[in-house]
Amino acid sequence: MVNKTDLRIRFKSARKELDIQNVSRNIEKNLRAFEIYKNSKNVMLFYPLKFEINLLGLLEDKGKNFYFPKVDGEKLIVCPYTKDTKFKKSALNVSEPCSEPVDAEILDLIIIPALAVDKDNYRLGYGGGYYDRFLKLVPDAVTVVPVCEKFVVEKLPHEEFDIPVDYVITDAEKGPHLCGPLNG
Repeated sequence: MVNKTDLRIRFKSARKELDIQNVSRNIEKNLRAFEIYKNSKNVMLFYPLKFEINLLGLLEDKGKNFYFPKVDGEKLIVCPYTKDTKFKKSALNVSEPCSEPVDAEILDLIIIPALAVDKDNYRLGYGGGYYDRFLKLVPDAVTVVPVCEKFVVEKLPHEEFDIPVDYVITDAEKGPHLCGPLNG
């Protein structure tokens, strides 16, 4: 099996060939049709990197509180979003909120970035392990990875510390493509 480093290079390169705006728009539509999203009050998003799925349009949805992650040493903390929230680039070149952190246990739904995901709901992230460490702290929150349908693969390498997500939502035109919970 190919190692994670080589896969990251491959998927980052392939992602540059996507019409990421269209992929993002379709995933956003499918996520809005997803019953768990509809019923979630406290949702953590991620601020997209260039060529990454962009779900910031969800911030317009009424009846929800949105949060963004922020790196604090080796861990992620959760910061609330309001229309007045300012963002600044972190040392990892990720836009992070300047708001004060809150208790992560309030989250109902965590939307997690990934380069790819496999049929067992293991994601290929960027290699820092931040989300895997974070998810251990919020076991009651539902986890979702938004990813292009082309980047759902049969099997990805994973370690014992990697935590599979509950659901995968793709850009499939037929509506929400759901893998999960845990492919069950």
